[in-house]
Amino acid sequence: MIDLRLLRDDPDLFRASQRARGESESSVDRLLSADEARRSAVQRFEALRAEQKTLGNSIRHAQGEEKTALLERTKQLAADVKAAETAAGEAEDELRQAQLAVANLVEPDAPPGGEDDYIVLKEVGVKPDIADPKDHLALGELLGAIDTPRGAKVSGARFYYLTGIGALLENALLQLGIQQAVENGFIPMVPPVLVKPESMEGTGYLGAHASEVYHLPADDLYLVGTSEVPLAAYHKDEILDIDGPRRYVAWSTCFRREAGSYGKDTRGIIRVHQFNKAEMFVFCAPEDAQAEHKRLLAWEEELLGKLELPYRVIDTAAGDLGSSAARKYDCEAWLPSQGRYREVTSTSNCTTFQARRLNIRYRDAEGKSQTVATLNGTLATTRMLVPLLENHQQPDGSVRVPKALQPFLGGRDLLDPIK
Repeated sequence: MIDLRLLRDDPDLFRASQRARGESESSVDRLLSADEARRSAVQRFEALRAEQKTLGNSIRHAQGEEKTALLERTKQLAADVKAAETAAGEAEDELRQAQLAVANLVEPDAPPGGEDDYIVLKEVGVKPDIADPKDHLALGELLGAIDTPRGAKVSGARFYYLTGIGALLENALLQLGIQQAVENGFIPMVPPVLVKPESMEGTGYLGAHASEVYHLPADDLYLVGTSEVPLAAYHKDEILDIDGPRRYVAWSTCFRREAGSYGKDTRGIIRVHQFNKAEMFVFCAPEDAQAEHKRLLAWEEELLGKLELPYRVIDTAAGDLGSSAARKYDCEAWLPSQGRYREVTSTSNCTTFQARRLNIRYRDAEGKSQTVATLNGTLATTRMLVPLLENHQQPDGSVRVPKALQPFLGGRDLLDPIK
């Protein structure tokens, strides 16, 4: 939810942001009109209430015909106040809907354009020279690590089992991520994965992303597609004491319907309905958010380095940002079987957008209540098994284990195909 004071001062800033996203500027004009209508409705209601209070005092001292006239006016005024209160409530509802329709203000340096207009910031690591590389699913089947046929039999398309070393490898990967985060001052969490509508809406996932979210109508609860949602809502309606960024890292299962992705990445575990993830989340003062965003990216890169994966970092274009994000960096790992990079992590600076919706504030140095900034970043996730298997594969189908993961796998340095 955007800052209405900033909107009133500089509406062209928001129109330019909408253009950069490839979205309509009309939502900005609708919000301006709704803001004006709401303020006008509230002023009328408050003026009538003030008159009602003054009139009540006057009646106590009036007599005769004057009192009769004042009592008549009281009846009419009561009806006017009730109508004005209703109008103010309706205007408030319209304002909220108009606010929800406007995406976060894009950072000025974010690249304009759509999905293919990202900017590559860096490439790190050496791509392995593998003759006729196997893909992650073929390797996973050789190792007895991935079972997609039985996943489909039990649950349908885009489901899978991680079996044997596959389950151990995912567990090792997530443990490595959590360990790194805790060493850097993050508070570890295991959050609920079912949330109320206001939590999902507050983080911006019931707008353009609503079709990707699983909903349980009988309970009016949503399955989260990322633990960003319960982490953001953790401090809903609170005023925080912040002495530097407050950092959390959550290990959770995530669920996505993958609506609109039919026919894409149907092989293996790249695009699935259920996966596990370690997610970083930060609450901080708005002036610290950009620096914190760079730190989150650095921690993502640190883990990819520990996994000994070649990767690149991209600055995502404005038209490919989620509605809550003002800026987003993706890390994409190299996939030998596809001869291209694929996203494995992302980190977003959501500025005060989510916190304004969730009513999360902090006290500044002068003790005044201000809206906090929120940021998120993927640290470790099931999808990382894909480049991990492919980049470290050996000619006989075995897979080398990066040194950083070996302690979590009983010291094993090589995963052998099952007999």
